[in-house]
Amino acid sequence: MAAHLMAAFGWLRDRDVNAVEEMDRPGCDPARLDRTYAQFAVVNRAVSGWRRIYRAHIRPVLSATGVTTLLDIGCGGGDVPVLLAAWAAREGLRLEITAIDPDPRAFEFALRRGHVDGVTFRQASTGDLAAEGQRYDVVVSNHVLHHLEKVELPQFLAESAMLSLRTVLHNDIRRSPAAYALFYAASWPFPRSYIREDGLTSIRRSYTAAELRAAAPPGWSVTPRPPFRNLLMLNRDRPEPDRPR
Repeated sequence: MAAHLMAAFGWLRDRDVNAVEEMDRPGCDPARLDRTYAQFAVVNRAVSGWRRIYRAHIRPVLSATGVTTLLDIGCGGGDVPVLLAAWAAREGLRLEITAIDPDPRAFEFALRRGHVDGVTFRQASTGDLAAEGQRYDVVVSNHVLHHLEKVELPQFLAESAMLSLRTVLHNDIRRSPAAYALFYAASWPFPRSYIREDGLTSIRRSYTAAELRAAAPPGWSVTPRPPFRNLLMLNRDRPEPDRPR
């Protein structure tokens, strides 16, 4: 274990852009992939910090009388939009979520959840929605940024900004030796899925806060958050005048 971690810490000086997550491979084991999507719900509740993000950045723009629209990009198995919808409904706030993923395997898993009040799943990309002229009050993503190649990031941010009327929130992992070591030690309880191996790959591919600031266009801010997270945010002071609230 020590030798493995020491080697990994050497790799962690730079993003490992050549590493590929097993679940992203077209021929990965479908049973292991389904278990991975199912276990994401546990992992995201434990480490992704969406409850704090919801309280600080999403709940303040919600209303009990007018509908607020939210787009979740790259929703995977759909656990994050389901959580956001449940939190809003519990407080009597009106939130309509569109959750998209271009991967048909993720879309099919999300559909197997059945009907979820306030959430619509679509197999689509940001480019598809931009071409349709869709707009949403809030745009979010979870664990998408580290999947993108360097040349893909500017287009992804431009499209997410185009789709948003108010706020964009991209929540992702922040690379560090401590994050790698702690996930290595804590991810044993997820057997027969890709959580452990792909989680370690994700950390190796992820950005430090400084790297993400350097890569983001003007107007975007990067806030390091516990535990080992980056929140990349674009915030507009008010909704556009053609969308009364």
